[in-house]
Amino acid sequence: MSLATAAAGTAPEVAAAVRSALESVFDAVAATRTDTADLLAKVAAEGRRPATVDLAALRPGLHLRLARNELVSGVGFVAAPGLLTDVPAWLEWWQSGSDGDVRPLLLDLDPEQSAYADYTHWDWFALPRDTGERAVAGPYVDYLCSDEYSLTLSAPVQMEGRFAGVAAADVYLRHFEAAVLPMLRRLPGPAHLVNARGRVTASADPAHLAGSLTKGPDFAAVLRRARPGRFRGLRLVPCRDIPLVLVISPR
Repeated sequence: MSLATAAAGTAPEVAAAVRSALESVFDAVAATRTDTADLLAKVAAEGRRPATVDLAALRPGLHLRLARNELVSGVGFVAAPGLLTDVPAWLEWWQSGSDGDVRPLLLDLDPEQSAYADYTHWDWFALPRDTGERAVAGPYVDYLCSDEYSLTLSAPVQMEGRFAGVAAADVYLRHFEAAVLPMLRRLPGPAHLVNARGRVTASADPAHLAGSLTKGPDFAAVLRRARPGRFRGLRLVPCRDIPLVLVISPR
């Protein structure tokens, strides 16, 4: 089901349509995760640690995912600090330019000079690392990659049973909102979407703007239970298997 064209009018239909669209982005994340895990396993079987040169083997797959998924604006693997032998930190990251060209993200990750050297506190890295689960982070201004208001979908990658980094993909918020807002507006009450931390990812409710926090409900618990619930008049509908909750306020 296409988010842009779905004629969804009920909460379960909207939640299912959101799931369908973002699952396609998570498919890109999963493919990157598989490619990276296979590559790291091959390096380990050779009795050595990986280096940045090894990650170049991921590039054909990353380019293909950017070309095939219109929601994905950037995709790649972000290494855990200390994983690679030749640099303290690294993003094997590729993104689409406004002209459609695919280009690498080039960052100065020198910890003595760069404000971006420690990316481990960002939700898109910390949530998969700490929970072992995939995550939706944001929206936030992505100063690291695009300077665009974005969502980042991510999943943990392991090497020999240990956390090695995250596979991730970016979605520009304007593209996500363009897809979901028409459906949110068809619901019987003001509606918005939040992630596990209660951060609003898209909203047709003027009381809950994108990027703000919805306080009160335990959205992580709603996602764990994977069934609809209520909290002080709010209707909470998890987007099955996607870490987002549809929140509908009473009129």
